[in-house]
Amino acid sequence: MSEEKTPDAEPAKDKAAAAADPKKNAPRPERTVRTQHNFEAGDRRFQYTATAGTLNLRDPKDEDTASLFYVAYTLDDVPDPTHRPVTFCFNGGPGSSSVWLQFGALGPKRVDIPDAVAVPPPPYLLIDNPQGILDRTDLVFLDPVGTGFSRAQGETEGKAFHSVADDAKSVARFIEQYLTRYQRWNAPRFLAGESYGTTRAAAVAWQLQERGVALNGLALLSLALNFKTFFFEPDNHLAHIMFLPSYAAVAWYHGRLAKQPHTLAALLGEARRFALDVYAPALMRGHGLDPARRTEVAAGLARLTGLDAAEIERRGLRLDYLWVAKQMLGAGRETVGRLDGRYRGPDDDHGDRMKRDPSFDAPYGAFTAAANDHLRRTLRWDGDDAYEVISVEVNQSWEWAQKGKMGYPDTAGDLARTMLANPHLKVLIGCGVFDLATPFMAAEYTADRLDVPADLRAHVTVTHYEAGHMMYFHEPSRVQLRADLAAFYDAAAPQPHRA
Repeated sequence: MSEEKTPDAEPAKDKAAAAADPKKNAPRPERTVRTQHNFEAGDRRFQYTATAGTLNLRDPKDEDTASLFYVAYTLDDVPDPTHRPVTFCFNGGPGSSSVWLQFGALGPKRVDIPDAVAVPPPPYLLIDNPQGILDRTDLVFLDPVGTGFSRAQGETEGKAFHSVADDAKSVARFIEQYLTRYQRWNAPRFLAGESYGTTRAAAVAWQLQERGVALNGLALLSLALNFKTFFFEPDNHLAHIMFLPSYAAVAWYHGRLAKQPHTLAALLGEARRFALDVYAPALMRGHGLDPARRTEVAAGLARLTGLDAAEIERRGLRLDYLWVAKQMLGAGRETVGRLDGRYRGPDDDHGDRMKRDPSFDAPYGAFTAAANDHLRRTLRWDGDDAYEVISVEVNQSWEWAQKGKMGYPDTAGDLARTMLANPHLKVLIGCGVFDLATPFMAAEYTADRLDVPADLRAHVTVTHYEAGHMMYFHEPSRVQLRADLAAFYDAAAPQPHRA
């Protein structure tokens, strides 16, 4: 095990500078700590290096504006590391660190927790992850400003990075600096994002493309490009339509349907057709819908969701996800999960809308404990700074408006422009069918409407998993995701460049 650190600045001077100017964040010199590891996956055994480090972003005056923390896993004994694929990974929120993809799906270790139930108290184990993707690509897990150990620097405040555009710029700059620092400019390059991380990935891809940094592929899990497809706002019919098949899937899972179909696939096909052919036209008519037709549509929605038809009709056929989650299991305090409707648990009160999400509460403590233990003890990242797994402050301070646009955030156009400029780009979109945060039909809708020619749309693959937002918590889905990612990398990265 080896360790490498850059010299630390004198703490006394740092504190004095911060005290003299409370608006100025204490300087944080760049650091790296390297450790050697191995893991086994079936009959495969790999040696790899983990690098925990920071890279500082600078303004035109060469002043540090941010310190970005990352963990990179690079395979050892590679004939030509400069040509090995590298994937930059981040989660969403906004305000989330990268622990979910790092310790749940892609990295060489994963948190060992039960699926779709409340997680027991500590201790928690990090175990080898045979479904990780390190055999196909090196991995760099990045924490955006305000998450993990990443912080604003100098006189720059964190909110300077907390918008769709500014966040994307900072991540793109980090990627360019990493490629320079580690001599990876000629490597096949990928982005992997989850949830808001997919919003970011599309925007970053275009930022990089405009700077001549072409990518090989984007892996987008729990897609969130067009926010109109999943934001419940007054007179936005689209979200209600997009969520209906996911409601049906969750009702099927919990046995709430009067006539359970033989297969989930059959139910989802029926729900899609009803959503587009029956539900959408009814919502468009609003109060002008014939009362008899309204009753008929409400009965169809009740049949697909297990909810009360009279209440559906009383609500004007509008089914927002917080109400549905709380009503799915009947009257009382229990709710199904938003991130994953397979979960169920007690809510804060007896109200008719979800207040707590059992599918977030269940893994949160385990991932926080395991990530901190791994970073501080195994990867030897010392210091007393808090590791911000989820920053509510970042999320609540986010600036959603996009320059020159009105309405809902949407980076689907960035993805389309990148595909037009780089016609070899491959895109993998992964969806959980029990996801009540970013519904799978919204991903299908977004993919089907990318403004690119048919031959480029053929480069977009949409996959489905019988799980939720973090589909990799479900072992069969994790195995399927691994196979889908392996095929994706095989198609997107030239064969001679893989180890």
